[in-house]
Amino acid sequence: MQWTNDQPIYQQVRDHVVSLIIDGVLKSGDSIPSVRQMAVEGGVNPLTVSKAYQELVDLNIVEKRRGLGMFITENAKKELLSLEKSKFLNNEWPSTKKRAESLGIDLIKLIKNN
Repeated sequence: MQWTNDQPIYQQVRDHVVSLIIDGVLKSGDSIPSVRQMAVEGGVNPLTVSKAYQELVDLNIVEKRRGLGMFITENAKKELLSLEKSKFLNNEWPSTKKRAESLGIDLIKLIKNN
């Protein structure tokens, strides 16, 4: 994993796990790497990973099973798709659309060609 400076590391860890779920690498019932394992693999502080994982717990994307670890919840992918679509449409799309328009990109043609 490579980290960037554009957002806090814990959010990047969270987004990494989210991507694994959305892409189907991790499915409902699968365990996620332990905090320690993710910290070692990512070269980050375990508290950073804990913060990311807690955010996923708060969103009901993963659940803690005492003594066993953390597991993907039943509706995680569905919930994440809804959250991520909303985040994209509200936060990312307006600036992408504005940039495309300023470059003279015809959005209809762009959509039809892809």
